[in-house]
Amino acid sequence: MKITVRVAVDTGDDTAPADVEVLAIDREDLAIDTAGLHLAEACELLAAVQDVLVTSQVAGALDQHRCCPHCGRAFRHKDTKKINVATLSGTVTLDSPRYLTCPCQVQDTATFGPLAAVLTEHTTPETVYIQARFAAVMSYGQAAALLGEVFPPGRILHAAGVREQTCRVAARLEDQLGPEDTAGFSCCPRDLEELPVPELPLVVGLDGGYVHSAAQTSRSDGWFEVIAGKSIPAGGEGEAKCFAFVQTMETKPRRRLHDVLAAQGVQANQAVIFLTDGGEDIRDLPRYLYPLAEHYLDWFHVTMRLTVLANRAKSLPPLPDVPDFAARIGAGLDKLKWLLWHGNTVRAGQVLSWLEDDLYTGTDDENPLEAQVRLARYVSEFATYIRANAHLIPNYGERHRCGEAISSAPAESAVNQVVSKRMVKKQQMRWSPAGAQLFLQVRTAVLNNDLAGHFHRWYPGFTHRGGPAEIEADLAA
Repeated sequence: MKITVRVAVDTGDDTAPADVEVLAIDREDLAIDTAGLHLAEACELLAAVQDVLVTSQVAGALDQHRCCPHCGRAFRHKDTKKINVATLSGTVTLDSPRYLTCPCQVQDTATFGPLAAVLTEHTTPETVYIQARFAAVMSYGQAAALLGEVFPPGRILHAAGVREQTCRVAARLEDQLGPEDTAGFSCCPRDLEELPVPELPLVVGLDGGYVHSAAQTSRSDGWFEVIAGKSIPAGGEGEAKCFAFVQTMETKPRRRLHDVLAAQGVQANQAVIFLTDGGEDIRDLPRYLYPLAEHYLDWFHVTMRLTVLANRAKSLPPLPDVPDFAARIGAGLDKLKWLLWHGNTVRAGQVLSWLEDDLYTGTDDENPLEAQVRLARYVSEFATYIRANAHLIPNYGERHRCGEAISSAPAESAVNQVVSKRMVKKQQMRWSPAGAQLFLQVRTAVLNNDLAGHFHRWYPGFTHRGGPAEIEADLAA
């Protein structure tokens, strides 16, 4: 059996449609290995149809530029160059003629190429989108190998090429970010009364993670911090949005956070709850950004530090005069946790002072036990942490009973989703701060399912609708 595929090209004028044969397929009897189109045949068919389509488009575009629009004189042909256009169905090589400009008008150049003026980019937007999307969820090398296996680009894809396309998309996203000095929700009290009733509060979790630096010389040095966050509507209803940036490279952090909130339709009279780990750099990021914002120290980081202290207290050896010394310190830490859970920072400060005194007091003050000194140092650091963030500690128990947010677990998941899965865990890549800053913008756009929307805005003819962010978990597994 032989099947012939033909394409009819109708130019829309008085000429008869041209009939072009694009593919002939020979098939034997039906079997599981002969049913349907093979991948190579499908690629060959798409490439042949595309060649006919592009050839017709180029011919129509060149026909519109053969004569001078002012005097009607035909342009004189100078030479012809080749233009390669990379598409998902293969690389198309086009003849790009150059013409001498008409002497009836004064021109800046002596020659011009109409096709080169139309095709300013040599890679189709859909090809760039697919490369950036896959590179956002797997390593550049894996993305290049997978795309080279599935799509016939006409050339071997390299990791450096995929990385370059991804960075170009990221740079374009960065250029669209507004100025930093205009970030913020500002509204006078009179206008607040005229706004409609707001939705439930938005919960924004902020946290930091660390990425291997390309300049590091050992496992213990060469790390730089990445700030990641996630904005989730209260009650879990609605779409969450994440964002991330390299702290040392970001020049517009408040604008970036503002745009994330604005994309979720936040009004000036809507409450926003910020949960942070208490770090000064993260704590100051949302300050003064939103008039009705509430800032809290998340319970996750508090209880995580207390758990470390409790585990170390269990390893304390008994003292000659105080045989139950470890149990005594453990009971004090349990009391401290209970006080912090109920927001009693004054009494918590007193308990911390008592714990420090007990740990520094032993049978031999001049030569205390090493484990005792180490735990005393950790308790002292925790006391400094609590005193610095005392104004951000609410009554966690009351908020929990009312169903309000008390933890930045969403932020922890954002760090894991945005940073760890792609840039740290199971990934041996080393990143420069500038490269990580660009890559994070593409990755968050993919996770937020916003990348296709950006391409629609840049290229009106872009038809890809994007895909669910859940593809990230499947591809990165």
